[in-house]
Amino acid sequence: MNTTPVANAREINSLMARYGVKFGIYKNGTFKEQLFPFDAIPRIIKHEDFQKIEKGLIQRVDALNMFLYDIYHDKKIVKDGVVPEDFIYMSKNYMPECEGIDPSKKIYSHISGIDLVEGKDDEWYILEDNLRIPSGASYPLIARELTRIASPKTFEQNNIVDNRNYAQMLREAMDYCNCGGINAILTPGRYNAAYFEHSYLAERTGAALVQSHELFIENNILYHRDYSGKKNRVGALYRRISDEYLDPLSFNPESLIGIPGLMDTYRAGNLAIINAPGNGVADDKGAYYFVPKMIKYYLNEEPILNNAPTYLPFYPDDQKYVLENIRKLVIKDVAEAGGYGVMFGADLSEERLEEMIHLIKTEPRRWIAQEIIDFKDLPILEEDGTQIMRKADLRAFVIAGETTKVWASGLTRFSRNPDSFVVNSSQGGGFKDTWVLSR
Repeated sequence: MNTTPVANAREINSLMARYGVKFGIYKNGTFKEQLFPFDAIPRIIKHEDFQKIEKGLIQRVDALNMFLYDIYHDKKIVKDGVVPEDFIYMSKNYMPECEGIDPSKKIYSHISGIDLVEGKDDEWYILEDNLRIPSGASYPLIARELTRIASPKTFEQNNIVDNRNYAQMLREAMDYCNCGGINAILTPGRYNAAYFEHSYLAERTGAALVQSHELFIENNILYHRDYSGKKNRVGALYRRISDEYLDPLSFNPESLIGIPGLMDTYRAGNLAIINAPGNGVADDKGAYYFVPKMIKYYLNEEPILNNAPTYLPFYPDDQKYVLENIRKLVIKDVAEAGGYGVMFGADLSEERLEEMIHLIKTEPRRWIAQEIIDFKDLPILEEDGTQIMRKADLRAFVIAGETTKVWASGLTRFSRNPDSFVVNSSQGGGFKDTWVLSR
């Protein structure tokens, strides 16, 4: 099978720079924008492997959507003792402001970014669920587009599922949930870390790219005033800002990037917010522990895809195991994201180890611990054309609309550090295209 020619790597990255394929991060109070390094050797997923991944992800996201509706309504899963009540209400991401709200079509997570790794046993393991504002789909889209420019024959010579339907899938989900009006993508603006993606997806889906100062509410209806001064009703708002900044009247009163009164409009059923506010209670790293139980509870099915073996210090038996085996586990702060707050017990100094033991004992809800999955390395192209092996994960994108669908592509991220399992772009990682074979 032919793969992307190694000789095209520099040309594709040059095109990335030319088209402004970047991401930004804030560090030490300074905004820094940088290119997201692209590796021209694709990850290849066999057709039959993807079929299993697809079924497992649909099952998982359907259960998570049912969990979110339940938690903000009848709370049956808590009443039946499957998930502890204290565990939900102690979550920093549980939002009482969302209690009793019926989102359009009862969908909370319209776009789910599920992070997986392929173990050396050839099994795929779920590492994390991202149900708030998961980013990254635009990068494999633009990479495939630019590869076609650099190497036109690549996709003629290989049996690869075409990934250009992502925007159509997203638009169909937005249309399905739309409460009357245009589709819009809300961005904080040019200096947001994912602004490239916001603008790219707006262009591809035909949605209006809007900022908060262009939006206003009249009679519990959200409107956008365009460049000509025309007033357009918004029926579906794909927001790319965090919950706490969404509405200064309901959440953080100091927010300058939200829309005052937005939650009242949402509560009245006049607007679909994509993804729904309050989703963080389900993608908390601690909630991850309970997802297999959610699948059994709501769907009466066994999970198709496995979690990494996980322990909750919240439970005394799990805490005992974690403290006795901390050197061989990875410890994660449930409130952190982007690769931050991840500590490998084997790498901790004695002083830091004692500090972590104290924190786990005094703040057990704050931490989870996992067995280290020795996941597969993928070949990475060096500047001189040689290949090296690096750890890589896969962020799969699941779109929930009239039906739940998995995009036959995804964002494969890799570590550029030979000693690191952390692949996040904010930690200096790069990305590759993901080829799903059509047969």
